[in-house]
Amino acid sequence: MTETRTGSPLSAGTTTGETTTGVSRRTLLKGTAAAAGVAIGSGAITGFPTIWAQNIKNVTLRQFGTGVSNLNAVADKVKEDLGFTLQMTALDSDAVAQRAVTQPKSYDIADIEYWICKKVFPAGVMQPMDVSKIKNFDKIVPIFVNGKLTPESAVAQGTAPHTVGFVEGKDSIKFAKSATQWMTLIPTIYNADTLGIRPDLVGRPITSWTDLLDPAFKGKASILNIPSIGIMDAAMVCEAMGEVKYGDKGNMTKEEIDKTLKIMTDAKKAGQFRAFWKTFDESVNLMSSGEVIIQSMWSPAVAAVRAKGIQCVYQPLKEGYRAWGGGLGIAKHLSGLELEAAYEYINWYLSGWVGAYLNRQGYYSAVLDTAKEHMSPDEWAFWMEGQPAKTDILSPEGKVMEKAGAVRDGGSFQDRMGRVACWNAVMDEDRYMVRKWNEFVAA
Repeated sequence: MTETRTGSPLSAGTTTGETTTGVSRRTLLKGTAAAAGVAIGSGAITGFPTIWAQNIKNVTLRQFGTGVSNLNAVADKVKEDLGFTLQMTALDSDAVAQRAVTQPKSYDIADIEYWICKKVFPAGVMQPMDVSKIKNFDKIVPIFVNGKLTPESAVAQGTAPHTVGFVEGKDSIKFAKSATQWMTLIPTIYNADTLGIRPDLVGRPITSWTDLLDPAFKGKASILNIPSIGIMDAAMVCEAMGEVKYGDKGNMTKEEIDKTLKIMTDAKKAGQFRAFWKTFDESVNLMSSGEVIIQSMWSPAVAAVRAKGIQCVYQPLKEGYRAWGGGLGIAKHLSGLELEAAYEYINWYLSGWVGAYLNRQGYYSAVLDTAKEHMSPDEWAFWMEGQPAKTDILSPEGKVMEKAGAVRDGGSFQDRMGRVACWNAVMDEDRYMVRKWNEFVAA
């Protein structure tokens, strides 16, 4: 996700196999650390331990990140439920990565995506988080722990969250190969992205990522212009065309990058793309106006187009989805009461209210069980189970998002997140890729 999601709405999840991490917090901690966690966790969700009560109102935590989850409604609810102040700043993805590394004293909580974490955490500006203090760690969707939605699932390509989700120890900046006691980010939000289309204007069924470059849509297509994300959409297209065979789409060689961006550049020079977009509003305006009829898109942007009474579909494709995920991390400098407040905030975040809020925007929460407790049965059935809505589906602000009878594009949580082909990625050849991407955009 990114800056670009600024201004968009959010949402989340379910039960069954996807809520079982398979890595027990108790197993990880073996006793003493867990005991320490109980001391912290005892005051979670319902408020701080009494000993903090007199000081907590003076605590202010400064959070920054992309716009998707830096929401005033969350800050207001924190004040109401926990008693302290949460200051939020929304930036674009590149600015988030830069600020995290170059101004580490300017924030307490980093709300970032996992591909950004791969860039930022090795700089030593954030501190690993002790999972013994995370009350619902055992209920986190297993994708964030071992990369698999179910035990039978394949691990998707790209910067899968679990590959940068843990470090080797309390003071380590080295990503661990499997789950440990120390997490880099506590996962909060994620989704499966695909192409958005105008079914009233495309004139035929859309079934594959290759349709983005169909000459029939010359001058009516668009792609997301954020290199680490756009390159993955481009790779989905080129692989589906059979033009490029990747060892790992999320970690391309220079030769694979060159092949991919030559195909995209040739298409651009042939007039395929009407525009490139970086912001949520740009993508909505392109589709609403009909200037673009097929493009990279985000789920809430599709909803925003529909809200204008314009047909728009978040189209499932046979090759699967490109996924993204984000989480909350703690700055290296945080200590004392502020550090405990940060853990309290993160535990509160996973306790259900925020998860339900995000689910109602079309995203997914990291802990599905608690979000479910804050949603009506009809909301849950629509967003998570792919069932027809029995009543109108409302946004968190109470606006009608879908009429009764509607079915979510792509279906259930399992149908969507179970078909993730790749994650947004940072490659070993990242600098080379960004340079070549910029050449493509400028061609």
